[in-house]
Amino acid sequence: MRQQNTLKWIRLTTGAVLIGSAVLLSGCMDSEADNKNKEEVEVIAVPVEVAQLHTGDISSNYVTTAVLEAKEEAFVTARASGIIEEILVEEGDYVEKGQVLARLEQERYILNLQRAKADLLGIQKELDKVDKVYNKKLISDDTFDKLTAQFESAKAGVSLAELDLKETTIIAPISGFIAERNAKVGNLTESFQRQRMFHVVQQKELYGIVHLPEKELPRVHVGQHASLQLTAINEEKVTAVVERISPVIDAETGTFKVTLRVPNEHNTLKAGMFAQVKLNYDTHQNALLLPRRALLHIDDQINVFTVKDGNAQKVSISIGYEEGDYVEVTKGLNGDEQIIVTGHQNLKDQAPVEVVNG
Repeated sequence: MRQQNTLKWIRLTTGAVLIGSAVLLSGCMDSEADNKNKEEVEVIAVPVEVAQLHTGDISSNYVTTAVLEAKEEAFVTARASGIIEEILVEEGDYVEKGQVLARLEQERYILNLQRAKADLLGIQKELDKVDKVYNKKLISDDTFDKLTAQFESAKAGVSLAELDLKETTIIAPISGFIAERNAKVGNLTESFQRQRMFHVVQQKELYGIVHLPEKELPRVHVGQHASLQLTAINEEKVTAVVERISPVIDAETGTFKVTLRVPNEHNTLKAGMFAQVKLNYDTHQNALLLPRRALLHIDDQINVFTVKDGNAQKVSISIGYEEGDYVEVTKGLNGDEQIIVTGHQNLKDQAPVEVVNG
């Protein structure tokens, strides 16, 4: 009897323990489920920066580079031989056409001219005497013709001597700046020697030479505008004009030559400067402009994210011209949207976002 009571007590105790354990386990599971639900409800908004669209002008350009060249330049060499006696200009000086740059020693050339004039005078006197008797048919035609030829030769000799003397004075063939002076007083210069005495450049107008791919030929025409940006003058922009287009294509490079006329009235630009060239094909005015960094290329489509009711909304758009940091929007936006420009790289459609740039 005592043994049966003991077994009943053990059974009751075991059942109570099992029930308590089950209740405890159930409570823990309910608590974990509540925490999990709370975690699912707490969604973190992605911080983003936005920008507004605006209207403005945007152009279609071909971008290349060019080195500015002088429109006119002259390499001055001596036509006469002799010792350089005087130099009248220095590098950087502006000279007018015909201005004296230097002089050679002239004594030898002066003497040659005097001798030529003396020879001419002697033959002229003799011809005057012969002419009187020739009219009376006292000398032959052959003698008279020879003397006449000598007279003409002597006249040519005087002209040559005068020219030689004149060429001892070195003058500027064009107006412009002295870019280089190699001549020195006391140096011997030979006639038409290869070494130039002076280099003169005219920089009122400069040329920019660019070579474009042959596919661009139909889009370029004389009078077309181009924008030049020059690092040497604080990224200043200068407007140039297409002056000439080469009619042939270089078979080796597949390019054609375009000459730009670059105005330089104040001589701010210098020959040899490096310039970035934007050749303007066309300009759209009052276009809807979007920051380029907002664009996302997904599945061969161009997309942007806008902010609507605190959520990111993916919008497919079409674009037109692209220039600098902006692109032209031709389809997909009306201009009132807030466009996400930062934080959108891994963003999903309809994800909650928080605008952090005000």
